[in-house]
Amino acid sequence: MYHKNYFSRNPSLLLICFVFFYFPFYGQKPVQWTSGEIYEKLNKLNTLASVLYVAAHPDDENTRLISYLANHTKAETTYLSLTRGDGGQNLIGKEIDEKLGVLRTQELLMARLVDNGKQMFSRANDFGYSKNAEETILIWDTEKIKADVAWAIRTTRPDIIINRFDHRTSGETHGHHTASAQLALEIFDKTMDSSAFPEQLKYTEIWQPRRIFFNTSWWFYGSQEKFEKADKSMLLGFDVGVYYPLLGKSNTEISAESRSKHKCQGFGSTGTRGSQMEYLELLKGDMPENKEDLFYGINTTWTRVKGGEAIKKLVERAIADYDFRNPEKSVPLLSEIYSLILNISDQHWKKIKSQECKELIQACFGLFLEAKANIQIAARGENINIDVEAVKRLDHQLSLERVHSDFFGIDSTVQTDLIQNQKMFFSFKTNIPETANYTSPYWLRKKGSLGAYEVENPEWIGKPVTPNEANITFVLKYKDFEIPVPKKVIYKFNSPEEGEVYRPFEILPAISVGFTNDVFIFPDKNNQIVSVRITNNIDNSQGKLTIPLPKGWSCQPDYHTFSIKGKGQSQEFHFTVNPPKNRQTISISPVAEIDNNIFIDVIDVIKYDHIPLQMVQQTSIAKCVKLDIVIKPMKIGYISGAGDVIPDYLEKMGYLVEHISGDQMKVDQLQKFDCLIFGVRAYNTIENLKYHQNDILKYVENGGKVVVQYNTSGSLMVKELGPYPFKISRDRVTLENAEMRFINPEHPFLNYPNKIMSADFDFWVQERGLYFASEWDKKYQTVFSCNDPGESPKEGSLIVARYGKGEFVYTGISFFRQFPAGISGAMRLFVNIITPNPSKTNESNP
Repeated sequence: MYHKNYFSRNPSLLLICFVFFYFPFYGQKPVQWTSGEIYEKLNKLNTLASVLYVAAHPDDENTRLISYLANHTKAETTYLSLTRGDGGQNLIGKEIDEKLGVLRTQELLMARLVDNGKQMFSRANDFGYSKNAEETILIWDTEKIKADVAWAIRTTRPDIIINRFDHRTSGETHGHHTASAQLALEIFDKTMDSSAFPEQLKYTEIWQPRRIFFNTSWWFYGSQEKFEKADKSMLLGFDVGVYYPLLGKSNTEISAESRSKHKCQGFGSTGTRGSQMEYLELLKGDMPENKEDLFYGINTTWTRVKGGEAIKKLVERAIADYDFRNPEKSVPLLSEIYSLILNISDQHWKKIKSQECKELIQACFGLFLEAKANIQIAARGENINIDVEAVKRLDHQLSLERVHSDFFGIDSTVQTDLIQNQKMFFSFKTNIPETANYTSPYWLRKKGSLGAYEVENPEWIGKPVTPNEANITFVLKYKDFEIPVPKKVIYKFNSPEEGEVYRPFEILPAISVGFTNDVFIFPDKNNQIVSVRITNNIDNSQGKLTIPLPKGWSCQPDYHTFSIKGKGQSQEFHFTVNPPKNRQTISISPVAEIDNNIFIDVIDVIKYDHIPLQMVQQTSIAKCVKLDIVIKPMKIGYISGAGDVIPDYLEKMGYLVEHISGDQMKVDQLQKFDCLIFGVRAYNTIENLKYHQNDILKYVENGGKVVVQYNTSGSLMVKELGPYPFKISRDRVTLENAEMRFINPEHPFLNYPNKIMSADFDFWVQERGLYFASEWDKKYQTVFSCNDPGESPKEGSLIVARYGKGEFVYTGISFFRQFPAGISGAMRLFVNIITPNPSKTNESNP
């Protein structure tokens, strides 16, 4: 299809016709609606109801209820997770802290894609386990978080708020859980008050939800028997095990698929079928007369908005007349509905329902619209090509009037009919504005506090990811109606293994400059090589690289000049760093200068099959740790646990470390090691260990040392971890500077080969430890006593027993957090724990 007059007006465009491809979701493979799903979305178009579900972390949400409300009730269902889960553990990789928060954010978004809910966050930081709401609220920047909850209520305008947790249980569960419920209950009464958080009213309006509930269950009562006997006069109960014949799935099957997206937390779930009750306890508002109808007494039809009666009749007609084999027949009614929606005065429902209607029109046309960049990463000012594709797969008159983008400075008139199943293709040459925002996670741009992120743009608060300005808008015309459809620019390529692969289009700094390690260890007076890697996000870069160091530290050379050719190319530069004589830990950052522009950020990639590729931009920081430490030559066998990084640090200290797999644990294979170390949750995650436990204990009996880092009591692969019984509890000490009292100051762990002092427990991060031992056999010795304020002393953080000629150790001390933070005292203690005591080598346990 060639239009001579069209190209004379638009010489920069190339127009070709082919057969089409398919409908994309940003950064993920395309999602298409079946005819049955279109029908379900038509019914949602006729429902004006909203629910806000509130909890503390990714994976706290009840996906059964979210899926039911979104798919059965057809309500706008938003999950507000106050944190992004930075403080949790990671079962599938090495990301912790902020990078773990990025991973868990994306897992939540993938879960919402499955259950059709929406997602919001507050600025609260998951600073780790908290034992009560009072501590949580003290650490969180509470006024900010209260404002964020109010923002979520005012922007989603929920009829109903549902708390996942009970606000009355402080001290009985995670403090973040209780605090999330307390804050939602408090703010419920404030969002209608214009004097509360008045700065928000520049962007939104006051709003009063009708009811707030607590999503209770038998679990909160302690047992099913207690729940059966409980007073349920203030409870609503309804069956969420409904079946969706047009989707071919039960609600509980969908919710299990959604739950299973939380892979880094090990929450894979098996779908169930049949009746499944959910219960809600009314906290504030009026109790529905019909206790099986959450929205009883609330108008959830189009008549709740002025001018909605006519829309209601047209949508009902569209539903009644829907042709499953020919969905394009719904376009005339949908276009009329779209026109009426644009004229209603209620801006909230206008925004939501006009978008829903546009999506339905696209689906009914079988319309595919895509804007693809020729590169995945672009820098400010860089030239790029964008290929634009439009294809209409079902037969109904529709024209493409215009393609434009304020961001890219594109505005091209097309005014061409789309022909059924014929691809219309354009190619634009443009560039990235110098003022473009970077696309990396916005909440990590500035350094926040322990309790909250710092967000510069108030309109970005609550958003799950950084708003992407790189859009192309397709202006469609059906009869007299123009329909603008913005599409995010994406990047895609063909993989021989996976086929078509989609990636987010990223706008990032011209170069990434980062250390090759997060921590550089100086175990003695000798210098160490500190390496910096520069990676091009542009075609060529030239400049100067330095590492500013504090007094007492020095490096050679003073600087490197660099000239790197080729986009995506990297080069490493090595500095010889000389430490001071005394024990010291410093933080350092590399500085790259190009044409008087300073670059200090590193781009880290998070890549998993179940989420879109993530590029995380943060200030590059590494720690240099000058240790005062004695290290005895040893050969260590390491059985890696979940997201284990400890072996890397042991090698940096000078140890010979060999990674052991599950089929290398015969007792004769283990005898060559001075010590066997099991990573965190190894006994929860490595099934083969149950076949080799006798070999492991025989290795100890023959004179070996085994150190087991924390495991959880659930899903252990063996009945007994050690040679003598002990139980793993949920005991933990969350205060990172809690006093570590020495039960036996003469114990070898406190004296050999390094003298451990109270100063070794300074500057620890997040916690002392978790999943301590309890109820141990008398043959075990304890080393420390510690506790959080107001609690009884806990002695199970580190237990050790002689067994035969060897030694078995279990510890819940969080070395896995302290090592990446460069905590020298934790390294000194760990060295003592793993070092065989020469005075005990030939002794047998009686």
